[in-house]
Amino acid sequence: MARSAIDELSHSGAFMRTASTFRNLISRESSSQFPPESGRYHLYISYACPWASRCLAYLKIKGLDKHVSFTSVKPIWGRTKDSDDHMGWVFPKSDTEEPGADPDLLNGAQSIRDLYELASTNYTGKYTVPVLWDKKLKTIVNNESAEIIRMFNTEFNSIAENPALDLYPPHSQAHIDAANEWIYSGINNGVYRCGFARKQTPYEEAIKELYECLDKCEGILSKQRYICRDAVTEADIRLFVTLIRFDEVYAVHFKCNKKLLREYPNLFNYTKDIYQIPGMSSTVNMAHIKRHYYGSHPSINPFGIIPVGPDIDYSSPHDRERF
Repeated sequence: MARSAIDELSHSGAFMRTASTFRNLISRESSSQFPPESGRYHLYISYACPWASRCLAYLKIKGLDKHVSFTSVKPIWGRTKDSDDHMGWVFPKSDTEEPGADPDLLNGAQSIRDLYELASTNYTGKYTVPVLWDKKLKTIVNNESAEIIRMFNTEFNSIAENPALDLYPPHSQAHIDAANEWIYSGINNGVYRCGFARKQTPYEEAIKELYECLDKCEGILSKQRYICRDAVTEADIRLFVTLIRFDEVYAVHFKCNKKLLREYPNLFNYTKDIYQIPGMSSTVNMAHIKRHYYGSHPSINPFGIIPVGPDIDYSSPHDRERF
């Protein structure tokens, strides 16, 4: 049976995300099945999805978007096949149907599900984005965003426009890994654990951890400009994609309303700071973000009504230069 993330529930009513499936790596090693080549790879994303958006962020800030092409799906889930009721990521039928989304010109797929079934005839997992596609071998290389961003960070440096930018430098890797762990559990995945919980107890457990972690971030950012001291790293990009969605979506749709991002002075200004990194703003399509969440989860928002606010200007001045 075709599944989506909203179906991943434990017996206690808690949301439990399952692992990604395609885990091949693009590598500069001479024996690699997937060497870094300009024009060979294609990234399928949704602007609405934070996991996909962090991959697109790497394409933009590393200067790889001339070498790795990308396509975004429509923001609102649709029927992926006539033979069942699965709802998931679908492509528009024309390049004018949905601003910001394009048809799949590579494979003629109607949905992300079609790509998974092209790559594996017996696939039984979720049909998620991002999908890193190999045009040459006509298969999925990888669908785990944490691994895709690491590949973009190092393996394409010979053709990247910004090869000197290292978001996972050797001297900071232990610090970054530690930050990633609690940020993922408490914040990145934490908002989903709040929003997809079906019972009060797992919701309250998730929201407690979420705000403990947000408070921890606020404390760190009161003393330094970025999560791992004085330079932008992978930890900042991974945190940003959740923060940029927080007040617009998670506070309302996922019941994360104990405190808004705008009420955290350091976190709020930090989010503006990351947003204003050259290339980052182009990865944020708030119309897609809001239409997806409010329009694709009828069990949470049955009428699909999209709140009109708060329309935050993340391009406005921030105070992070003080560090």
